[in-house]
Amino acid sequence: MLISPKYQLLLTTSLVSTLAQDISKSACEALKTLRLENTTIVSATRLPTSTNFTTLAPPECLNPTAFVSTPICRVEFFVNTTSTSSIRAEAWLPDTWYGRFLGLGNGGLNGCIDYINLDYGSSYHFATVSSNNGHDGADGIVFYNKPEVINDFAYRAVHTEAVIGKQIVQTYYGSPHHRSYYLGCSSGGRQGTQAALKYPDDFDGIVAGAPATDMNHLTGWAEMVAGYIGTPNANSSSSLISPALWGVITTEILNQCDTLDGVEDGIITEPDDCDFRPEVIKCKSNITEGCLTAPQIEAIRKVYQPLYDTQGRLLFPRYDPGAQAGEDAEVQLGIVFTIARDWYRYTIFNDPNHDFSNFSVKDVVLGDNINPGGIRTFDGDLSEFKNRGGKFLVYHGRRDQIIPSGNAKRLYNLISKTLRMPSLDTFYRLFLIPGMDHCAFGPGAWRFGQWRFTDASFDALNASSHNVLLAMVDWVEKGVAPDTVIGTADDGTERPHCRYPQKSIWNGEKFVCR
Repeated sequence: MLISPKYQLLLTTSLVSTLAQDISKSACEALKTLRLENTTIVSATRLPTSTNFTTLAPPECLNPTAFVSTPICRVEFFVNTTSTSSIRAEAWLPDTWYGRFLGLGNGGLNGCIDYINLDYGSSYHFATVSSNNGHDGADGIVFYNKPEVINDFAYRAVHTEAVIGKQIVQTYYGSPHHRSYYLGCSSGGRQGTQAALKYPDDFDGIVAGAPATDMNHLTGWAEMVAGYIGTPNANSSSSLISPALWGVITTEILNQCDTLDGVEDGIITEPDDCDFRPEVIKCKSNITEGCLTAPQIEAIRKVYQPLYDTQGRLLFPRYDPGAQAGEDAEVQLGIVFTIARDWYRYTIFNDPNHDFSNFSVKDVVLGDNINPGGIRTFDGDLSEFKNRGGKFLVYHGRRDQIIPSGNAKRLYNLISKTLRMPSLDTFYRLFLIPGMDHCAFGPGAWRFGQWRFTDASFDALNASSHNVLLAMVDWVEKGVAPDTVIGTADDGTERPHCRYPQKSIWNGEKFVCR
């Protein structure tokens, strides 16, 4: 809370601090009696710096405790979105506030409040809000025969956290927010995109990582990939790819494509330039280990090809060569298939026991035709968001094991075509990140402020050149758009990431954007 400088001159530093804390505590506790439409304030508690507390998150959310790094008023609230659906959410309101609101997204199919980024946002003095996305847990059974829960997940939860969250913020601080921002990756990236499409007034600036857009085709493609590599029938499939074989495939992909960018560094800068030839590692009469059989080669060819329907129309881009290179690639692929199957079981087929053995392109098309909750999120008409001055920044790792980075290119091109804008630079910028996995990590320069990490050494520099959230603030509030995003690798080296359609080119000494 703010204290007039006139009176600060009359008070000692310790007294000012104590008074400010008392005012903040009083204002925080007063929120318990706040009445908002369909909303119940569960608790409002002032928490000091360096507080740890136990959360009520389900075990699969992996956040049994939360850490508070700056003094906040923590508000827990509950909103009935319909008679059969609701969201749980929290607002973290920092003592020092710069007039900025920050909404957060979710990941996968989960209903997990994002405690780590609640702390991230509030530590940068954003009034920050996160919800459980309309359900608790991380699997799809919560959607079974519950269309309104699906609607919360597809579009309504983020809108609700924005609407109710802003009212809580105004009540607490005594004035409305000055600017509104959004931060999310994966499903959170899709949620941010959906917000710009359906509720263009909710946010002034949106940072969306690895957006799970074209959601029904994405999950359908993932299940097709599962079929290619034998996952549905692991005990009998001749095309099954074991974890050990993924390592062999990775080595050969790097042998064929690592130096296409001019540097041998374990990173494929432009996977679209990689025309992987799996037949090079085909088994022979005298080589039967560490190689691929004919059925496995055919499966791998399909993995690294786009998915088309029976009429030859593109449904989804291919898996990026190199994306399987992470140490946990087979685990990540398993996560993809779990998400895909849950989505199709509980929202498309409405059959918890559905057998995926004969899953085909026709099922992918069916899923998109049903489009539960309007979740597709593949529409190029961002005209309302653009016309009101909204800014949109997308980042996507080129080694993303879950969502092919080509999907971000597709959406950019769709928006460009729809709005008849050859360049979207005035309001929409896409940054492709070589060597980065899904949302973060990998051998590339992957740290650029996309979220808060439990290990503080992973945090980006506190500068808009190295932090996409701060870069978005500069773009919205100062009109300074990011030409590049500078990332930092685990070894401390930096690399500028280029905005699409520019390319990252090795000039003999370093990577530059052209």
